[in-house]
Amino acid sequence: MAASNNLRPSTDEAQSQSHQPSEFELRRAALIGEIGESLEQVLTQMNALNRSLEGIIEIGNEFSSVEALWSQFETVMGRSPAGDENDTSNNNNAIESVDTAAGSGEGRHGK
Repeated sequence: MAASNNLRPSTDEAQSQSHQPSEFELRRAALIGEIGESLEQVLTQMNALNRSLEGIIEIGNEFSSVEALWSQFETVMGRSPAGDENDTSNNNNAIESVDTAAGSGEGRHGK
């Protein structure tokens, strides 16, 4: 038995040295290499996309103060809608009074 155990490693070494990869193994290795390269490209492009998104977010954050100001303006302008209707009717009455005061259009500089 000891003799058979000694023979096995030597035959395994001989087989591994004389064993050449089959076409399947060659194609598999090539495809694995291509997949690895493609994944590296995807990673690179995702990093570029991430940097672009971070830049866009920074630009958006710069407008936060402007947005707050416009929100304040909207709140102030929309505070009393009933008051706006009264102001509009008062403005219409004022315009009518100016029109009637003008009369026929003949003022001091009449015809």
